[in-house]
Amino acid sequence: MQKNIFNTKDLGLLIRKARKKQGLTQADLSGISGLGTRFIGEVENGKNTAHIGKVIQLASSLGLVISVGCDWMED
Repeated sequence: MQKNIFNTKDLGLLIRKARKKQGLTQADLSGISGLGTRFIGEVENGKNTAHIGKVIQLASSLGLVISVGCDWMED
């Protein structure tokens, strides 16, 4: 399934939903991802100053893949 993300709030909600669907607490995800619970909470709340590399690491820990697409991009 693909989900369009238009802002940090959308991404945060998706990450929270994925975490809860897997039955994980923020502390559980912290242990899996190596990222702090404070950071996870900020991402889930849509904080727009989060480091993109850490957000990708967090998403990857939940089995999420982040991709970018556009009409003009070619392989």
